[in-house]
Amino acid sequence: MPKIVTLPGDGIGPEIMDAAVRVLQTLAPDIEIEEHLFGGAALDAAGSSLPDETLAACRGADAVLLAAVGGPKWDTTDATADRPERGLLALRKELGLFANLRPVRPVPALYDASPLKREIIEGTDMLVIRELTGGIYFGEKTRTATSASDVCAYTTEEIERIARVAFRAARAKVTSVDKANVLETSRLWREVVRELHAREFPDVQLEHTLVDSTAMQLVSAPRHYDVILTENMFGDILSDEAAMLTGSLGMLPSASLGAEGDPGVFEPVHGSAPDIAGQGIANPLAMFLSVALMLRHGISREAEAAALESAVDQALEHGLRTRDLGGDATTAEATDAVLAHLERT
Repeated sequence: MPKIVTLPGDGIGPEIMDAAVRVLQTLAPDIEIEEHLFGGAALDAAGSSLPDETLAACRGADAVLLAAVGGPKWDTTDATADRPERGLLALRKELGLFANLRPVRPVPALYDASPLKREIIEGTDMLVIRELTGGIYFGEKTRTATSASDVCAYTTEEIERIARVAFRAARAKVTSVDKANVLETSRLWREVVRELHAREFPDVQLEHTLVDSTAMQLVSAPRHYDVILTENMFGDILSDEAAMLTGSLGMLPSASLGAEGDPGVFEPVHGSAPDIAGQGIANPLAMFLSVALMLRHGISREAEAAALESAVDQALEHGLRTRDLGGDATTAEATDAVLAHLERT
């Protein structure tokens, strides 16, 4: 029996997690689900954003489903203070989650919800693959009264393992994004990706682009991309930009994966939205799509994953719109709509 650990977290997290569990239990009633504290909620209750008990449970699970963490209550500029985001970085590091996958596929029913013209986004189907445990977010940090520094560092091994994920996922082309005209880490990145491509994946098309030009092309010609491969900070920024092709951050799921056999973490890209927490109006669709990624990549349930993705598409085609998509559907109404289409499959 597959075991899933759920981490509701903060803000709207518990609301969308409750909705996700309803959907998951309908699709796969045999799955064991175990909930644990994480993020700000864990800080308040246990004094740590990632309690030892939570980490141990995640390590023992087949997959981890995470809703959202953070909020103004725990914001601080004190570098020594624990905060929800530190727990998230620690969880990724402790589980060895080096590959973040963010599929971006605008749903035809929502083409008009995007700030970009329909003819620009129509037919877009890309996957952003972001290196998750290296780079500037994890480099050595210094701080004095008048200066600060954050070290960006990558090794050949770190670059090769994330590049392999990208080449294996590509249907035709990998676009490797860097800043090789300025950064030494990017020059190493480009060299390693080029050598790996020639050695192991010569049948996959490879192109190298600079991060600034990629940012422009993402909103001018998104159909150009199949798989985008990039380092931690660039991937963080570009994937959020790409999310707007779908019309809302509330539509974008993600999967964070490590070595084969290790539990992955599956979560929506959006934040905890504390301004609407407790109102029952959060969009749960990115959470549902994260459940689909978990079913596919975490416990090898492809049929159930495809059924859930289809149910979300059908609900939108039949007019489902939450507030962030220009409608007035509540979290519960959105969940009921998706479940209704699941029951018809």
